[in-house]
Amino acid sequence: MSWADWIRTVEIEPSLYASDFSRLGEQIELLVRAGCRVFHFDVGDGHFVPPITIGPIVLQSVAPIVGAAGAVVDCHLMVEAPERHIPQFAQAGAGSVTLHLETCPDLPAVARLAREHGLGVGMAFNPETGVEEAAAAAIEANVEVALCMSIHPGYSGQEFMPESVERVRTLRGLLPESVHVQVDGGVGPDNIRELRDAGASLFVAGTAVFGHEDPAGAYQSLRQAVA
Repeated sequence: MSWADWIRTVEIEPSLYASDFSRLGEQIELLVRAGCRVFHFDVGDGHFVPPITIGPIVLQSVAPIVGAAGAVVDCHLMVEAPERHIPQFAQAGAGSVTLHLETCPDLPAVARLAREHGLGVGMAFNPETGVEEAAAAAIEANVEVALCMSIHPGYSGQEFMPESVERVRTLRGLLPESVHVQVDGGVGPDNIRELRDAGASLFVAGTAVFGHEDPAGAYQSLRQAVA
């Protein structure tokens, strides 16, 4: 299985890092019933990004709930030396891993390792990293997704960086159509249509989904905004 099997033109990916962990399973089930097919799973190690977030043990708990509904978990590895963690995430139930260009001196090798473990592969890059450099790396590593960070990675709830729209537009123009452009950070109803028009097709939404009393309704509103 790969992103070609999962994506339906566009996907809103609720970021589980922003969820209510006392109701995590319940919220996942509500979102699945609302039509969600891809969940974003942020992994921070306290080194590459300041916070330590969630890891394979949490993934192992939620992956069966997600998988039973025909959905997948997209793990964003905001970690140093991600190659050390790939086997654990594959075993815990990840569908895909996204690797940061900034932590992978040999991105093609780490991407191959992920594929050997049956995972889809994405590449993320920070706001300080040039779009041209990122696009060239994504093509060389033959990734399926290129993630343009629209905040500094690590903390949920940050404000969207407006310059990210043009970065997305440039990225889309440099990549083959087979590579999906993803955006993560501050995505919500005020900017999601503009990002879609710029060429993004995968939208990570944390606060914009879980910051509402009705996460399922918020998810559906975002989907309608880019339908």
